[in-house]
Amino acid sequence: MGESSLCLQYVSPYAFEAMQKVDVVRLAALSDPELRLLLPCLVRMALCASADQSQSWAQDKKSLLRLLSGVEAVNSIVALLSVDFHALEQDANKEQQLRHKLNGGTGESILTSQLHHGLTLEFEHSDSPRRLRLVLSELLAIMNKVADSNGEYFLKSSELFESPVHMEEAADVLCILQAELHSLLPITDMAEALLHVRNGAWFLCLLVANVPDSFNEVCRSLIKNGERQDEESAGGRRRTEALRQLCKMNPSQALKVRGMVVEECHLPGLGVALTLDHTKNEAGDDGVSNMVCFVSGLLLGTNAKVRTWFGTFIRNGQLRRRENSSSVLWQMRKQLLSELMSILPTEQKTQVSEGGDPEHGGPVYCGLKEEHVVKASALLRLYCALMGIAGLKPTDEEAEQVLQLMTSRPPATPAGVRFVSLSFCMLLAFSTLVSTPEQEQLMLMWLSWMIKEEAYFESTAGVSASFGEMLLLVAMYFHSNQLSAIIDLVCSTLGMKIVIKPSSLSRMKTIFTQEIFTEQVVTAHAVRVPVTSNLSANIAGFLPIHCIYQLLRSRAFTKHKVSIKDWIYTQICETTTPLHQQLIPLVDVYINSVITPASKSSPEATNKPITEQEILKVFQGHAGENSRQNQCNKITTQLLLLYYLLSYEEALLANSKTLAAMQKKPKSYSPLLMDQIPIKYLIRQAQGLQQELGGLHSALLRLLATNYPHLCIVDDWMCEEEITGTDALLRRMLMTNSAKNHSPKQLQDAFLQLQSNHTQVLQILEHLTLLSASDLIPYADVLTANMSQLLKVGVPRRILQTVNKLWMTLNTVMPRRLWVMTVNALQPSLKLARSHKYTQNDLMIDPLIVLRCDARVLRCPPLMDITLHMLNGYLLASKAYLNSYLKETADQDIKQSPSNAMAALAGQTETMEVTREELKNALLSAQDSAAVQILLEVCLPSEDKNQDQLEEDSLLCNLREVQCLICCLLHQMFIADPNIAKLVHFQGYPCQLLPLTVAGIPSMHICLDFIPELIAQPELEKQIFAIQLLSHLCIQYALPKSLSMARLAVNVMGTLLTVLTQAKRFVFFITTLPCLVPFCQAFPPLYEDIMSLLIQIGQVCASNVATQTRDVDPIISRLQQLKEKPKDLSGAFNISPLPVSATKDLESLDPDVQLCHQVENTIIDIINMSVTGV
Repeated sequence: MGESSLCLQYVSPYAFEAMQKVDVVRLAALSDPELRLLLPCLVRMALCASADQSQSWAQDKKSLLRLLSGVEAVNSIVALLSVDFHALEQDANKEQQLRHKLNGGTGESILTSQLHHGLTLEFEHSDSPRRLRLVLSELLAIMNKVADSNGEYFLKSSELFESPVHMEEAADVLCILQAELHSLLPITDMAEALLHVRNGAWFLCLLVANVPDSFNEVCRSLIKNGERQDEESAGGRRRTEALRQLCKMNPSQALKVRGMVVEECHLPGLGVALTLDHTKNEAGDDGVSNMVCFVSGLLLGTNAKVRTWFGTFIRNGQLRRRENSSSVLWQMRKQLLSELMSILPTEQKTQVSEGGDPEHGGPVYCGLKEEHVVKASALLRLYCALMGIAGLKPTDEEAEQVLQLMTSRPPATPAGVRFVSLSFCMLLAFSTLVSTPEQEQLMLMWLSWMIKEEAYFESTAGVSASFGEMLLLVAMYFHSNQLSAIIDLVCSTLGMKIVIKPSSLSRMKTIFTQEIFTEQVVTAHAVRVPVTSNLSANIAGFLPIHCIYQLLRSRAFTKHKVSIKDWIYTQICETTTPLHQQLIPLVDVYINSVITPASKSSPEATNKPITEQEILKVFQGHAGENSRQNQCNKITTQLLLLYYLLSYEEALLANSKTLAAMQKKPKSYSPLLMDQIPIKYLIRQAQGLQQELGGLHSALLRLLATNYPHLCIVDDWMCEEEITGTDALLRRMLMTNSAKNHSPKQLQDAFLQLQSNHTQVLQILEHLTLLSASDLIPYADVLTANMSQLLKVGVPRRILQTVNKLWMTLNTVMPRRLWVMTVNALQPSLKLARSHKYTQNDLMIDPLIVLRCDARVLRCPPLMDITLHMLNGYLLASKAYLNSYLKETADQDIKQSPSNAMAALAGQTETMEVTREELKNALLSAQDSAAVQILLEVCLPSEDKNQDQLEEDSLLCNLREVQCLICCLLHQMFIADPNIAKLVHFQGYPCQLLPLTVAGIPSMHICLDFIPELIAQPELEKQIFAIQLLSHLCIQYALPKSLSMARLAVNVMGTLLTVLTQAKRFVFFITTLPCLVPFCQAFPPLYEDIMSLLIQIGQVCASNVATQTRDVDPIISRLQQLKEKPKDLSGAFNISPLPVSATKDLESLDPDVQLCHQVENTIIDIINMSVTGV
């Protein structure tokens, strides 16, 4: 601003508040100079009619008139208000139109014509109307020029607004014009125009003071039209100064205006200036100042646009000379430095209690005061943001003071731990702060103090994550040269993303690796660090687990032969939910260090695995009844150990070849250990805790699907949804006390009386269905042991179904143990008498043991359902078992070859590996096909005639239900591996089962793919089976592909007619001719080809018996007539197959005659089918 503005009097905050509230008492207390500035508004208020007709305002108006009556300048304002403003507005509009026509030219003014003197003299000698016109004309000229300037700043020289003598009168005119001509002169446009004249800020403050409710509108308009960087231009600085004066006049709105600045991302200097003004008015407290909060919020907030805008302000401000102490940036830096120095400790010495005994109060430092720690942390983060994000280059004084603050020693409180962590990370991020040997010595002393006092701080402050773990972690990163990890750690701790050059860490790396933490010291210290008690994701910061993880990754423990197994096991046992995100990576890297040697030269350099006894200790311990926290910790530990076991076995198999080449075989955990772990129960628990376990549940499912596919059967998951659903929960809510009181012994006693008393067993079983799966576990032994009694005659079906339901419920929590007990319980009575018990391993090697059960099971649908479920599970388990066995024994091929001939036999080894894989696949295929063949044989009616009669009486029989269950399983097997379906059908099975398999197994349509290959087999039986199978498939799946296959079958039959001998021709056609009827039924277009084939077969057979005495020509001629006119003959004759007596007579005829009669019967069946539509 101009020098003349220095002696001007601005409206005080007291006066502005009085105007806002129209407080006449306060207005009366103002001095004459202060009152003079507010006269335009007060005079209009007193003279103009008011909408407020209350008695209180009437009294206030009288007081206001009394106050104004003693002021001389009121007369001139009254005269201004007496002008005809309507005519004045019309002339102003005409002048605006004239200026527009002249494109902004300065022609003759309608408002101020015939100016004989200068504008100031003219204003002095003019009356009130003339004065209004002079000011209005000058103001409109400035406003028009502003509108045409396209944002470029200019300073308009106007003697009317610069003369100290007439400034108050000019201000009066401005206020009256704005009040009376507000549509012509919007206050926001007037405010923008006043910025372009000298003393504009003073005029603007008076204008707003006389219209106090326009304060926010004017401020927002000025900020919105302002520059993005106000310190770069004269216009920006003048705008900032004007807004600053406005906020001084109304300090209660200063922070709101600052908010507008940030919202618009304009005038950053104004935001800082307003904060400086507000900070000066703050009471001297020890809290974080408004300046620190404001600048930190801009640089560390989530708004990237604001961060970039303010960072540009800092960078541009540094380009100007440092001597410019009037700049807002320099004032801000000075303020921050003074705040920093105000909290610096005055002494940096250590006082220890007498005798140096740390137990007597511990070390006491005359360092940072406790009430200053939070403020010091905020200042450190702010300087980090200024230097790292905004690019501030600190002066020597700033760098020295910041380093003094960083190396100060706070009290042992959680805030003190946080301060030390921030200081340490800032030291890593800005190592340039340490520039002299004295400063480097100060830093080394401070780091030594950190190492020495870390344990004291952690115990006194009561925090789990202290700065000791961070020191250890950084040391490990330096040793492994993971500088990017250090940078990520620093940015994470500071809470900001800053650019740190790896080269800037070279000096710190030397100090850490050579002077403070050697690698051997790091590993030895890490093992002694106590584990984190009740480790969970709720504990933030850097913990011992981070340090151990990095040391395991760098193989430091194996290099220096330091055992870490006990630490890992103890930490796993000290975990709870929600699961800490570092636990799963820790287990993975530990497994890798156990199995994979650090180098090929030293295969023994591995960590020790967790022992089986330690694992069993976790699964066999029992928590107290009321220790819910202990149970939560226990389930988390058990799930982690389960993950460890499964991952360990998977990694062992994956690295088996590499380990065999290195002649190293890590110990595998025994199957007995895995049998004692309730895998399915733990998975169910993990499913209910998915939100708290992070990715552990999904990782366990992946490992189960690979290593234990029999525990991931889809039917089991669906059954589990039903058991754990809402209906089951409602039933348990209605459970009576009697259901809880039945013991396993009572159930056993009830089974002993099953033949005489069905009700008691059924009642107990029904009550047991209300229990959860976990509560049913004690009853599993009794249920399975008495399954053989359920096979006796007369056992009600409801008991069988209830047992099936209970078995399926138990299957969700203890499937492997349950299967073994059930298989042993369902053995035939002879085997039970010999007390032969199968083990889990026996059943995985030979799954078909499941089907060697009591024959009565095969006709008991509820128990057959259980048997099929176990069979499916053990078939899957056998595949996984053989896969793992193949990988486990991969070293045998290598051991069989001499070491000096390994290279020569590399190709041979690969061939042997392929052979082993092929043998395994052949064994699995044979195993699956054998199971399918046995199940198909079960579907055949039994040999007992009485039983056959019972089974044929109704479709709702046991045989039909068993057939349905078997078809469902076969469908699943065929879908899972279509090659099984192909193998079974190439082997063949009784043709009387074809209607059942085709109709009952939905996936039988895949047989259409290999029908041509099956028909092409040289064995006559397979060709017959293929055509019979195809006849049923055509009826079930009348598809274009089936039509092609049927046409192929007809052509093959025609070809075989010419090449088969008489005996083979009879065997082939006597069984395949009935298949032609379904072909015609499914595909009528084949009628002509099939009839021609039948006539051809009849002619061939007739030619063979032409020399015999029996005359078959009438048969041949009848067949020809049937082919040519089937409808006529069907109406004239009653066409029907030969009667039974005639058929028996034909049995004594030769094969060709029998075949001729079979041809006739086939044609008759086709004609009847085509005529009747059957």
